[in-house]
Parts: sequence; structure tokens; C-alpha cells
Amino acid sequence: MEHPYFSADHETKARGMFRILEEDGAVAAGMEPLVAQLGRERCRELFAGMLRIRVTDARMMALQRQGRIGFYGEAMGQEAAVVGSAAASAPEDWVVPALREAGVGLFRGMSLDSYLAQIFGNAEDPTKGRQMPCHPMDRARHYVVMSSCVSTQIPHAVGIAMAMKLSGDRGKVAFGFMGDGGTSEGDFHVALNFAGVSGAPCVLICQNNQWAISTPGSAQTAAETIAQKALGYGVEPLRADGNDVLAVAHTVAYAADKARRGDGPTFVELLTYRVSAHSSSDDPTRYRDEKVTEIWRSQRDPLHRMQRFLEARGFISQAEVSQMAAQMEAEVRDAIARQEKVGPPAVTSLFDDVYEHPTWILQEQRAALLAQPRTTSPHHHG
Repeated sequence: MEHPYFSADHETKARGMFRILEEDGAVAAGMEPLVAQLGRERCRELFAGMLRIRVTDARMMALQRQGRIGFYGEAMGQEAAVVGSAAASAPEDWVVPALREAGVGLFRGMSLDSYLAQIFGNAEDPTKGRQMPCHPMDRARHYVVMSSCVSTQIPHAVGIAMAMKLSGDRGKVAFGFMGDGGTSEGDFHVALNFAGVSGAPCVLICQNNQWAISTPGSAQTAAETIAQKALGYGVEPLRADGNDVLAVAHTVAYAADKARRGDGPTFVELLTYRVSAHSSSDDPTRYRDEKVTEIWRSQRDPLHRMQRFLEARGFISQAEVSQMAAQMEAEVRDAIARQEKVGPPAVTSLFDDVYEHPTWILQEQRAALLAQPRTTSPHHHG
């Protein structure tokens, strides 16, 4: 039997908040039947997915500060929203991410080497060094490269879902991610309208971390919740505690199952908080009260919440957590060492993927480039 939250009217769901684990890791009242459906291994898998993001992000931020990569945007404090969403997806589904969903790709099987190759922009980068860091992609796992232009990806996700429906390709879902700031862009409203009218099999997920770089949620919308924005487009809204990985996984799975049945789109707001900077280029102390941030960092950390739950169930121990983190750290360091040895993309790759058959002027430009003497970039670290 489904939890009463999901059978409420849309307005109630948009104003509510679905939660399974309290901030101290205890199971919320009435939620034990849902927890009982989860086994030890699934719970450990969710925790490991979050821990991998935390470990990887910390190492990447260190590399950026050392000047070994140019940019990075971490998902610290938002790991539950990322992994819980990923856990609700199936291999045949499509994922259209925003900035902080690389963990979705990693959870679905993207390799660390592929992820790091993109960050370094080397010859093994699937995007051939054409994107700034934090733009991974994985064609085999239907993980689409993210766009730096805020919200342009939301209509893409809806478009993929509409194409699935038109082609009769049933049982698959397109997941589209955004931040709270993304819901203030016109693309969001266009996408929600098309999703509602077409009944597309998509799940649109807003990681509401309450800050769009330096713009707070209070300056984004006059709506009581972001989930309420779906009501005007006839799209079912859901709202969950984004720092509770079990609640996120259950909520997004509900929406995904609905889409697979052909019952249309869902908009999911996951309430979380960006405890770190927007990116390695940002200093949040200039525009927000870090005392609030500290509350989220210390009292509402999604990893600590899940670990306390696991320990109470006897599913994991502190020693195991330390061992897991050390192993993941070693894996990340090994992958970094491999990818830093890889050279840059071939200079002729500049002309790839422009036309199926190169035009005469491209061929002429390619020949002229190859005729130029090669010099070492002053920024080259090889």
C-alpha cells in the first residue's frame, strides 16, 4: 500500500514534505513499512553512492585549488538528492542533468576515468576537450552532456520523453534536472507546458538548494513552494526532503513508475541546501549568513543521517565506512594519475563533428593548421 502522502490532492502534495528518515537517522512515524521493503544491500548501495560523490568532490576541489583543473562544482550536502534520484532510474532511461548530477551518471555506471577525462579535457574526453569541466556524458548509459545555459536542458528532457511516446517506445522515462534558479527561466515554463499537454513520460526534478549562485529562494519566486509551479500546467507535483536518500528514492520511483505506465509527467521538488560554494569560482561568505549554512552542514548532512540509520540497523559500522572511504579515495587518486598522463585531444579533432563530409574550406583550414609549427602551451602540465 502506498503512503497517504501520494494519494493526497495535488495542492496538498505541493505544500507538503515527504520524509522517511528524521534528521537524527530515526525512522519517521508510520514509515517502518516502507523501510522494511528495503534490504541491507540496497541501503548500503545508496550510502556508498553518496559517499563516492563526497570523496570524489573533495579530491576534485583540491585539484582545482592546486591549479591542476580549471573549474569544479561540487554537490556537497546534496548527495541524497542525486543518488536517490539515480536509484529510481533504469538502464534504458535517459538522464538530462544540470550542474550537480554527475553522481547520477556515476551511480548508473559511468566510469571514473571517463568522468575525469572530461574534467581534464584530454584525448580520452568523450566531448574531445570542447567543454569546460563538469560536463561529462555517457552515450552508452543515456547520460546527456549538461548545458551551462541555465534551464535549456528542461525542454530537451521533455522532448526526449515526447519522442518516446510518439514512437510507442513505452516503459522508459526521461529524467530532467534543474536547480531552483532554473525554475525562473522561460525554458522551465515552456517545458512544463509541453509536458502537461503531451502527457510525456518524464520526471522533472528540481534540486532546490535554496541558492541560485547568490540569489536566495525568496528572490526567485513568490510561490510558497517550488513544487506549486507545476499546478498551473496540469503536472502532478511532489515534494520530498532532499537530504533523506530513502525519501528521495521512494518519491522519484513513484514518479518514474507512473511515467512507465503511461500516466504522464511529474515535477519533483527536493528540498536541500548548497552548503558549499556555487563552484570553485564563488565565495558564498560575501552574500549569505554562514551560520545557517553550518546548521545544514552539521545537523542535516545527508551522509550522517543515512549512516546513523545504517548503524542503528546493524547494516554498517564506522570501521566499514572508514574503509569504504579510503578505498574510494584510492580509486579516485589512481584514476587521476592515469588521466593526468593522457595527452590533449588531437588538434585535428577541431574539425570533427562539424559536417558528415568536410567541406573544401574545412579541408583547407585543416591543412593550414597542420602546416603551422607546434609549440608547447605555457599552461601545459605534461
